[in-house]
Amino acid sequence: MNDSIRPAAYLAPRRAQLPFDCNGALVRAQCRHLATVVTVAGTVDASNVDQVIKYALRFNLPDKPFVLDLSGVDVFAAQAVRLLYAVDDACNAAGLDWAVIPSQAVSLTLLVSRGDVDFPTATTVHEALQFFADASTDRRRLLLPFFTKTA
Repeated sequence: MNDSIRPAAYLAPRRAQLPFDCNGALVRAQCRHLATVVTVAGTVDASNVDQVIKYALRFNLPDKPFVLDLSGVDVFAAQAVRLLYAVDDACNAAGLDWAVIPSQAVSLTLLVSRGDVDFPTATTVHEALQFFADASTDRRRLLLPFFTKTA
């Protein structure tokens, strides 16, 4: 097969995580040890929010905290807040911890359009993962007395 006619995905390394293009929003998912991280970059608005929601929620895995990294979002329309509600509903229904990392555009939209709902936020993915690691350690400490031998 001639290299000039091969699809780009064929030429990319097998482990490369190419983003999924949701009509202007690039979405990438990564399953890490502590959580699933879904990263969105670009524009999220009425034209693509349903597609972004559908794609992001595919990676809402059982027993795995969820991080929605929106730090690369340049435009976050008022309709895009539905993404956060959808993730919040899905994670609550599954009993999962989750966090959002907002960009300045996301923060401004939330400031203007949000009611009394508080979404769990972190400033970086690393901070969110550290929170989940600390929470896991705390749960283990609470359960440890139940597994110790008694005479």
